[in-house]
Amino acid sequence: MIEEPTSAHADHEKLVLPEPPAELLAALDRGEAVAWRQPLAIRTYEADAPSVYPMYLDQRVYQGSSGRVYPLPFTEGVADEAVVREWDAVHLENEYVRLVVLPELGGRIHVGYDKTSDYDFFYRNNVIKPALVGLAGPWISGGVEFNWPQHHRPATYLPVETSIEVGEDGTVTVWCHDHDPFARMSAQHGVRLRAHSSVVELAVRLHNRTDERQSFLWWANVAARVHDDYQSFFPEDVGYVADHARRALTRFPAADREYYGVDYPGLAAEHPGADRIDWYRNIPVPTSYMIVDSAQDFFGGYDHAAGAGFVHWAERRVSPGKKQWTWGDAPFGHAWDAQLTDGDGPYVELMAGVYTDNQPDFTWILPGETKVFTQYWYPIPGIGVAHQATPDAAVHVDREGEIEASFAVTAQQAGATARILRGDAVLASRTHDLVPGVPLTVAAESPDGLDEGDDLRVELLGASGQVLVRWTPSIAAAEEPWVAEEPPLPDDIDSVEELYLTGLHLSQYRHPTRSASGYWNAALQRDPGDVRTNLALADRDYRAGDYGRALDRVDRALARLTRRNANPADAEAFHLRGLILRRLDRRIEAEQAFGKAGWDGTWAAASGLALARSLASRQQNRAALRVLDTLDGIVGHDTRRIALRAILQRRAGEHAAADALVADALVADPLDATLRVLAGRQIASDAGLMLDVALDLRDAGALDDALRVLGDAVALPVTAGGNVRPIAHYLAAQIHRSRGDDTRAADERRRAREADLTWAFPFGLDALDALEAALAVDPDDAVAHSLLGMLLYAHGRRHAATAHGERAIALGRADAVLLRNAALAAYNISHDDARAQELYERAIAAAPRDARLRYEQDQLAARVGRPTAQRLDRLRSVEDLVLTRDDFTIEYIRLLVAEGEAERAHRILLERRFRPWEGGEGQALAAWDATHDALGLARADPPASLGEARAQYTPPAARRDDGSTDYFATSLPELLLFARETGDDGR
Repeated sequence: MIEEPTSAHADHEKLVLPEPPAELLAALDRGEAVAWRQPLAIRTYEADAPSVYPMYLDQRVYQGSSGRVYPLPFTEGVADEAVVREWDAVHLENEYVRLVVLPELGGRIHVGYDKTSDYDFFYRNNVIKPALVGLAGPWISGGVEFNWPQHHRPATYLPVETSIEVGEDGTVTVWCHDHDPFARMSAQHGVRLRAHSSVVELAVRLHNRTDERQSFLWWANVAARVHDDYQSFFPEDVGYVADHARRALTRFPAADREYYGVDYPGLAAEHPGADRIDWYRNIPVPTSYMIVDSAQDFFGGYDHAAGAGFVHWAERRVSPGKKQWTWGDAPFGHAWDAQLTDGDGPYVELMAGVYTDNQPDFTWILPGETKVFTQYWYPIPGIGVAHQATPDAAVHVDREGEIEASFAVTAQQAGATARILRGDAVLASRTHDLVPGVPLTVAAESPDGLDEGDDLRVELLGASGQVLVRWTPSIAAAEEPWVAEEPPLPDDIDSVEELYLTGLHLSQYRHPTRSASGYWNAALQRDPGDVRTNLALADRDYRAGDYGRALDRVDRALARLTRRNANPADAEAFHLRGLILRRLDRRIEAEQAFGKAGWDGTWAAASGLALARSLASRQQNRAALRVLDTLDGIVGHDTRRIALRAILQRRAGEHAAADALVADALVADPLDATLRVLAGRQIASDAGLMLDVALDLRDAGALDDALRVLGDAVALPVTAGGNVRPIAHYLAAQIHRSRGDDTRAADERRRAREADLTWAFPFGLDALDALEAALAVDPDDAVAHSLLGMLLYAHGRRHAATAHGERAIALGRADAVLLRNAALAAYNISHDDARAQELYERAIAAAPRDARLRYEQDQLAARVGRPTAQRLDRLRSVEDLVLTRDDFTIEYIRLLVAEGEAERAHRILLERRFRPWEGGEGQALAAWDATHDALGLARADPPASLGEARAQYTPPAARRDDGSTDYFATSLPELLLFARETGDDGR
């Protein structure tokens, strides 16, 4: 049996932070904030290299929405032993607070330390120990993770570009920047410390740098180390909390019903206070709750044992989301804690959501739009939980017996006055010089007849009389809020409008198991000309690269929309038509559509830029500038528009003006990649980022610059973030051919065919167009067929994808990735079981030591009805490979048990270490129980090496008895690569 480490690992030590560099000490002594870059050595369990196979996990239920991960490579394993690794780290410090940001892990805050209380107000995990919880695999606990455009951040285990900004006022900001791996939208978050302040400020800029409307969510995932005396606090006007997707509600802070299978009122009947779910100790099972309806801007957590905690504050108008998540204070949760740390934890997550109050809850961002918002956190000393808070101060009001108010400030406040008032009567007042880390308390006798509606207030005033924080009694709403319901099936919906809106909801919220298409198609069966539905389907077809079909739909919508009104209130249809026509290379018609869309203020910015780019690409430079002139100063900030103007100015010989324009823009947006390339500055060695810049330059007609940047992208090493080399070559070939240089175009296509294809998972319309352009010239390019098959499968055009994969095989390509992809398509799309099995045999012949291939082959065997004995016999000879994967090992154990070899299964379970994975909880435990049952042994708790413990309740089954999927399922652990597809979704 495996020997297990003690709860505190023998090598586990607290992470020691370095002293600030000598040249920064003087500024720190003056009370200013400082920042510097210095690697941090941390014990690390390294993530495995990602799988070389694309993962089409569209129907994986992940955090309540689709777990789609393509085109990101998917990581499936983590090392069992730790090594000491130096991580790139940026340190921020002032007289009150110390922070560490890790750029290589998504720009997360890893350490948040209150110097005044000697307390980590953010959970400091002293090891980097990922578990398979993230969207793309590895994820770590601790600190603050910034989740966007989906939860848990797709790039959470990828590097971000980072720069340090130092302000003249003693403020420092560490800017972190990435382009999301899916839509390639740009996100920047700046971690900021100001002089003489304990506030940690986060400035965020989300920019939709695409031409399409996109959906997104944004949550700050803050971890706090917890124990029996840790309490989460929310505003006092919060009366209810909701589960994911508002599937269920309960009262808060005392749960008044069963929640996540726990009978809280029953527990409280035996143990008073056990229904209080604001205390970690009372929650025995994995549990989320998000507040419902608060008019307040703050929440946080407080460690009663340490006498310290933290407040989060953000304007509720844009940041209503306030959430707690815990694995649960019970063996099941503790087992997950052990997967994520060696000797720290447990923890809870206290999460802040922007433009959302639930998960999944996606909102929209228009093309070209930039959303800007700010979040604040600060540590609080021994005041207790905050009952009201602002960025200046927090207050706790004790109303048991006398009224006692305790205040904590975030900056020095000389001559501040703390008061307790009832009406105009001052019950108590105290004036004092306040500093962060030292609370101030004022007390008064409780007035007779005090109740929740009383005109009582507690306030802290600055020396000039400004209100730093004010508390008044709050009454939580008594009315129970709404709970989400499963939408009816299309045949059970009466109106076209409801069919359209239901489809829109499924699309916007990325529902994993129910398609919007069924509702939209039903709507068109009843009203073929419905404008909204035709546009929704046109948008879907356009994003799939099915331009002809998309144009037919948008023209049908426009026929009705403009039948009596040539100038509709919403011009989105014209914008979409312009995008489609541009892809069809009908440039003049596209420009006309963009011009018409610009009549509508909503679409003026997006269509204006698209029009100006199109004109610039045709060297209609003065016309392009005139379009930009109509936009600047009227529509929102868009760095793409600035870059285009600079390119046009340089064409006109106005180099000084262009340089000044770019330099000024970089002051406000220092990490914009295209602007930095135009300024001659370096950008991160990120091939995907360079590809984005090259496309910006190409679309502006700066073809020489685009080719140069594509060359730079090709020269970079292939990383776990993906491989753009072959697509960069195909894009370069497309540019050369557009200029009439067929020789160079052919050379680039040759280089694409010869490129390393590891992790080359093409995605997006530019890649699709480049591949189709290559095949138009050379229909026998097997690499282009193979890559296009992958791309189309991810875009939902799976019949076409199947044809391209088979064509690549017919042309002689026989690599394992192609053969495996074709096998999936044969089973899922062609429904040809024999062909699927044949292709897996050929794939394994090409890569006989590939455990994933063997696992998928066995999963296919199960689906086509191969006997368990036959499956087991095939695996015996490669048992060493089988045992390299948790999922494969568990399946192997099931086969052993089924064939009467439970003793061998039992030995494997005792000798091997397992790691649970998000959505696969309970799999190893089920195998453990089945083995004990087969051996006639009493069921026993598993060893710690199994990686999980028994849950105290059974979550609702994702699959119903009739085989259908629960609409609100939160996990679906089956291997979802194998799913038969029929109808329009597999087109």
